[in-house]
Amino acid sequence: MPPCTQLLLGVHAHQPVGNFPHVIDDAVARCYHPFLETLHRIPEFPFAIHISGWLLGYLAEHHAVTLALLQAMVTRGQAELVGAGDTEPVLAAIPHVDRVEQIHAMSERMEKQLGQRPLGAWLTERVWDPSVVPALVEAGIRYVMVDDYHFLCAGADASQLNCFHRTEENGQVIDVFPISEALRYRLPFSEAAAAVAYLEGLAQTHPGGAAIYFDDIEKFGVWPETYAWVYEKGWLEQFLRQVLASPCIEPLRYQDYLRGHRPQGVIYLPTVSYSEMNEWTLPAGAARAYAGLVEQEKAAGRFAERKPLIRGGIWKNFLTRYPESNWMHKRMMLLSQRFHGLAKKQQSGDMRQALHEAQANDAYWHGLFGGIYLPHLRRAVYNAIVRLEAMLDEVQPRPAVQELDVDLDGAPELFYHNGFMQLIIRPAPTAAVVEWDLYALHHNLGDTLARRDESYYDKIRNGATGSEHNGSGIASAHDRVSYKSTISLADLVPDTSPCQSFLDWVDTTAVEYAEAAASEWPRFTGAAAGCTVTKTYTLEGQRLIVDYGLSAAQGEGQQTFTTRLHLAMPCCDGPAGRIFADGRLLGGFGSAHQGEAREITLQDEVLGGELHFHFDPPVQWQAAPHLTVSQSEAGFEKIMQALALELRWRVPAGKSYPLRIRMEAKVHA
Repeated sequence: MPPCTQLLLGVHAHQPVGNFPHVIDDAVARCYHPFLETLHRIPEFPFAIHISGWLLGYLAEHHAVTLALLQAMVTRGQAELVGAGDTEPVLAAIPHVDRVEQIHAMSERMEKQLGQRPLGAWLTERVWDPSVVPALVEAGIRYVMVDDYHFLCAGADASQLNCFHRTEENGQVIDVFPISEALRYRLPFSEAAAAVAYLEGLAQTHPGGAAIYFDDIEKFGVWPETYAWVYEKGWLEQFLRQVLASPCIEPLRYQDYLRGHRPQGVIYLPTVSYSEMNEWTLPAGAARAYAGLVEQEKAAGRFAERKPLIRGGIWKNFLTRYPESNWMHKRMMLLSQRFHGLAKKQQSGDMRQALHEAQANDAYWHGLFGGIYLPHLRRAVYNAIVRLEAMLDEVQPRPAVQELDVDLDGAPELFYHNGFMQLIIRPAPTAAVVEWDLYALHHNLGDTLARRDESYYDKIRNGATGSEHNGSGIASAHDRVSYKSTISLADLVPDTSPCQSFLDWVDTTAVEYAEAAASEWPRFTGAAAGCTVTKTYTLEGQRLIVDYGLSAAQGEGQQTFTTRLHLAMPCCDGPAGRIFADGRLLGGFGSAHQGEAREITLQDEVLGGELHFHFDPPVQWQAAPHLTVSQSEAGFEKIMQALALELRWRVPAGKSYPLRIRMEAKVHA
């Protein structure tokens, strides 16, 4: 018998919680269904598959025919199911108790829907932290997959990358497979014959070893150019049949390989993800330095050898890179504590599901894919947070006003709520609203994202276009440069002030508010440009009333008082949003508007409600979309994050000047 390599082929299918149905349906048509259909035609080819829980539920409800293909392959022993956290959380970023419950929920879902309980688990974004081992073991998981890069970062030799190893944490043991980077970059981008030849070469250089592949199934049809390449030109079927025809490649399921082999040794892996992720976690300046170092090492011909020593950051850096991510994360953590602090009989399935949805990873980070820059992904997280908080309040009421340091910056925020609405206010120095929840609509009006520098903006500034791919096959999304929007240099300028609501200025000077005494909450006193300002928030049912008292000193002349709101309107610049001023329709949220008005109404059919503002005295106002620039696998694009509403009044000198903003949120029937 010729020397042989055993191919462990696994794929990971995932869609973010809250993703648009048409996006998922397109992925089914261009990837999930044809991939499973192709494998179903070749029953002698075993493989492993992980489908995230939310996507699995969507397929069961909307694409039963596709799921039936997988069911048939599970039943006949061709497909091995691989688990994970149910809503695809980064396990290292959530509490231990939620790690265990998330994994159990996924395993139970797979067993109920497809009849197989998984032995292995997919680690979201291959984020490894030793602290997750006890939760994996407690949840019944026997093995996981990480990149071979993780092993190299632990000092492993290349000869150790063709088999699984064993690791432990606190004496709890799990097996770990190193995914081949060389295979990740070949499948499906190189010619099928070249990929098979590479596998046959492994049989010569590492006889009896394993070729380990586990990566995004979306590479097989969703990524640019891949549908035509993989299915219309027949790459996938060619590859599968050529593997089966080879006398020195044996495809196996992971669990079958485990049964037939012992671990190669014990290994302790550092906290790390794949190398691209480690770069994405870095702030722009550090990312540029990292990229420069990588290019230096490549030019010197040393990069392959030194790559494990040039690691970048860790996944949790995203919580410091993006304050908006940290805020969501810490809100989720507080609610997890509240939920698990309830008596078991008070914990409902709806509460647990909302908590798990709030832990879905996609909205918390950003790299090649849109992530935190995509408003609908953040909105899904906040929808879950607001729903969960409302349910917890029903069984465990909170005080109407309380102090909590949500973001762990050492300065507490002020929670002010009733049964319909909640404001979370940063008392000093802005007394601004950082979160603005509408419980009936399950929505945070304050859910937006500030413009900030990104290292990949350098490609835009330098006018990069096209792809860096040379040779046969097609370009990976990592190598492509394209544009979904027309982007100017002005679009890349970072914001200089937070994107919050009721940020105040007198002329061009920001109002600075002092810390309020507990007996005065939520009333704040500040000053700017010789003008004293008081600001008082009042909740009355579905209404928020903000009262300002302005007093400009005699002789200062007339001054302009400005307050700015950033309002997350779910339809963004789509056709379902409309602005009215004093009853007159002006247009949508995606265009700039201005004028004088006593009343402004924002209607949003995606939100399922409207915001009605009344101003006393009338206000000079202007509204414009707040846009950011980000990258995705489809290219650079501008995305509307919020409606920026600026309100201005002229303040006479030498006397007090009261003004009132009243906002009422209405739910459409």
